[in-house]
Amino acid sequence: MTTATVLDATALNRATLARQHLLVRADLSVTEAVAHLCGMQAQEPQEPFLGLWSRLARFEPGALNAALSGREVVRTHLMRRTVHLVTAEDALAWRARHDAMLRQRAVGAYRRELDGIDLNELAAAGRAVMSDGRARTMAELVARVEDRWPGRPRRALGELLVAGLVPMAQLPPRGLWRSTAGVRNLPLAAWLGRDVEPLPADAADPVGQRLVRRYLAAYGPAATADLRAWCGLAGLPAAVKAVRGELVSFRDTRGRELLDLPDAPRPDPDTPAPVRFLPAFDNAVLGYRDRGRIIDEAHLGLSVAGHRVVLVDGRVSATWTVRGERLRVSPLRPLSPAEREAVHAEGRELAAFLDAEAEDVPAG
Repeated sequence: MTTATVLDATALNRATLARQHLLVRADLSVTEAVAHLCGMQAQEPQEPFLGLWSRLARFEPGALNAALSGREVVRTHLMRRTVHLVTAEDALAWRARHDAMLRQRAVGAYRRELDGIDLNELAAAGRAVMSDGRARTMAELVARVEDRWPGRPRRALGELLVAGLVPMAQLPPRGLWRSTAGVRNLPLAAWLGRDVEPLPADAADPVGQRLVRRYLAAYGPAATADLRAWCGLAGLPAAVKAVRGELVSFRDTRGRELLDLPDAPRPDPDTPAPVRFLPAFDNAVLGYRDRGRIIDEAHLGLSVAGHRVVLVDGRVSATWTVRGERLRVSPLRPLSPAEREAVHAEGRELAAFLDAEAEDVPAG
């Protein structure tokens, strides 16, 4: 019997950085980068610009603006019922596979308020309202249907409609560079000019298989629990079983099986990792059930509280903010003089991108 190779946290860290374009900035278009990353978490509309700046060579905000306005990428509820920036192709191909999860999570958040509502009836009412092709806020949509469900909380009805029942796109100017526009929704099919792809009646879950391969390309090596945590789906067991013969297997230091694509990059653990500034809710941190490859247990709360973080030697080692046009770094551990200088150098570059000024980095 062959014993699987054990990958420690540093080996997994460097693999993640390589897959996430955080070792070397990539020469990709915005659409290509968003596709490779399997989308970017985007409930905070400006954060994807920061994530792309740290990943792409010569990134310009206008490129993402153009991709959004040109309908190459779209803002929509998808993985984990969270607003993501995804390519139009992925939004249409993946939405049906996420439908049940999106409904379940929306209902779970408002179970008492929504008790007794026929979800199919509510979905049909929402689609009928939106069939005129007019973009609406959630409040405007609810105002058109709430008379049929009197006394129900408007927020619950609205969240269920726009985040669970009707595949929606959040239209520009929401999500454009330095825009503060509110959310206006339009059905994905109307915005993109194509229907959401129906879910194939295939027990081997072909859409899930594509999700597995794409996830591993951007996040592997990873456990099935990591895959489940990333997408919010129930582990994709049929899909994993179907593709397992294509994959290679490792173990982490806890003994968990890690799956991966055979030819995906797994750099030497001694590969130098540059300082990188990450946005709130970044993929590289939130894409796993076990985040120990990139963030210490003591700081796990930062990853779900919306803190922007700084990677030093590949690990979350500081947080950062911009206030009053000044970029400020707050170390989470003592930084050496060389680390402080590297953080400050990268911070100056980011500050210039943001039309801000970088403060000196404290030692920690």
